[in-house]
Amino acid sequence: MISANNLSIQFTGNKLFDNVSFIINDKDRIGLVGKNGAGKTTLLKIIANLQEPHSGEVIIPVNTTVGYLPQEMNINSKKSIYDEAVTAFSDIQELKNKIEEYSLEISERDDYESKRYLNIIHKLTEANEKFQLAGGQTVEADTEKILTGLGFTRNDFIRPMSEFSNGWQMRVELAKILLKKPNVLLLDEPTNHLDIESIQWLEDFLINYFGAVILVSHDRAFLDNITKRTIEISLGKIYDYKVSYSDYVLLREERIGQQTAAYNNQQNQIKQIERFIERFRYKSTKARQVQSRIRMLNKIDIVEIDDMDNSAIHFKFPPAPNSGKVVVETKSLSKKYDTNTVLHNIDFLAVKGDSIAFVGKNGEGKTTLAKIIVGDLDYKGILKTGYNVSIGYYAQNQSEMLDTEKTVFETIDEVAVGDIRSRIRTILGSFLFSGETIDKKVKVLSGGEKSRLSLAKLLLTPVNLLVLDEPTNHLDMQSKDILKNALLHYKGTLIIVSHDRDFLQGLTNKVFEFKNKKIKEYHGDIYDFLYSRKMQSLKELEVDNKKKFQTETQEKKSESKIKWEKKKLFERDFRKITKQIKNCETEIEELENKISEKDKILINPEKYKVILSSDKLYKEYENLKIRLENQMKYWEELQLELEGLKKMELIS
Repeated sequence: MISANNLSIQFTGNKLFDNVSFIINDKDRIGLVGKNGAGKTTLLKIIANLQEPHSGEVIIPVNTTVGYLPQEMNINSKKSIYDEAVTAFSDIQELKNKIEEYSLEISERDDYESKRYLNIIHKLTEANEKFQLAGGQTVEADTEKILTGLGFTRNDFIRPMSEFSNGWQMRVELAKILLKKPNVLLLDEPTNHLDIESIQWLEDFLINYFGAVILVSHDRAFLDNITKRTIEISLGKIYDYKVSYSDYVLLREERIGQQTAAYNNQQNQIKQIERFIERFRYKSTKARQVQSRIRMLNKIDIVEIDDMDNSAIHFKFPPAPNSGKVVVETKSLSKKYDTNTVLHNIDFLAVKGDSIAFVGKNGEGKTTLAKIIVGDLDYKGILKTGYNVSIGYYAQNQSEMLDTEKTVFETIDEVAVGDIRSRIRTILGSFLFSGETIDKKVKVLSGGEKSRLSLAKLLLTPVNLLVLDEPTNHLDMQSKDILKNALLHYKGTLIIVSHDRDFLQGLTNKVFEFKNKKIKEYHGDIYDFLYSRKMQSLKELEVDNKKKFQTETQEKKSESKIKWEKKKLFERDFRKITKQIKNCETEIEELENKISEKDKILINPEKYKVILSSDKLYKEYENLKIRLENQMKYWEELQLELEGLKKMELIS
């Protein structure tokens, strides 16, 4: 258990947070949230002992290890992917070296009864025991499992780190931290460099992780799937909720609503008292009542409404100029980097009004096709843009393309033309750049500020095709929601590369999956795509199960026999899932009964005063509610799996 006590820190005279205190429990799953610049990264660095607070302290128990992944790192490793990953096991490697050293020395000695010989035997035994406890026997298996989970292939293991982009190198850094298995994981925007498949793998890993996990993330779905507790930093204070992010948002609104209502009621009461005092202050017959009211007024504790940081970007895209029906079309389009083929014979069509998501593992060609469409890369094959198509492009590294020596105002001013120049300050104000901030140089801006500035540049020219490559990286939750709302009201054609499932949900009507140098089209939004992919994987599993009962020399089975086998497979899976559902429902019923019994005690505090005198009952009650919530979620997942199984049976 880590304890943060009265932490305070300030920058340029302003307090980032003041007298902040909280506790991190052994198996906590905490989402650390707040606007860009609220102090989330700073707080992680303080916990990781990489930065000192101006006051307060963090108490970490002896033998408690902490692993910290920053948002960005400068990595200059000359090693291969695998060799760099196994540097996480430096302690184990040291033990291995000692074991080899002791074993060699024993083999060269023959003084079996000497004290020196027995001492070496003792050291060898001790080193072997430590090696086993540290997981020395599973180093290779663990390393392979985590690297493949994060998207590397076995062929990548022997390739040097320098051949990979910074994003892929950050994955290796994440792998190293996961391999070290610290008691507390501090992860600052870990999904920024991951694709959807790797994010889903990381979710499962963190859900089942043995220690505590603290996440800074602007991926709402990622937070909801992992965290059970949310700590918000806002205007120098923290608010601690024992719920996931989405539930926290509702509870925060409810809390502010209740405080506002209580404040308004109290203010009305105060006004009534003040009116009475003012009206009868000089009447001797009412002197006693007036004095009573004055004492009442002095005793009132004024209700306070928690401060909320309501500053947010606000904008909408300019009206899209009219274009032809066909916006972009490719035929047999291919792209190579040296000898590496990324896209091969791609046929792609975007028509007017389409909202398209590009998804798939990193390195499969999503950004490549986006760059080809906007004219930044050459290619082989055919690419046609439609009549009157004008393109606006937000690159994945858009913020890196800004001139760091220019000011915020100069960055916009140099590309603004015509009447829009008179509205530069208004546009910048919409993106939270006002007053002295417009004179800041780009090099001192945070990642979120650079992203906002890059988005502001998109408003300068009306376009009818927006191509956005990872536009949500570094944006806070509120900014993401506002960007999504602006895109929902955009009347042009949209192509967006993103791994943020919550951001993509409901935003697109088509999904193109990039895989094995090809693309495949799915209709619907990201969750329709993920559901389709799950159905496909179930069918692949079905095929694999059938192959277990086949030999290479077996003749092709008759259609009736195949149908019979499919039916048997379906019945087996159906029985398994229905049994799991029944067991789950029994567990839910038992938990609800136990909660009901506790409710009876809680609503009769006088009758059960002895029982309620300790906090044991409250802890049991809270634990039962958490177990019930998990069982309800598991029941829903089983029902979805059952529905999918039934659909597969109908299709087949």
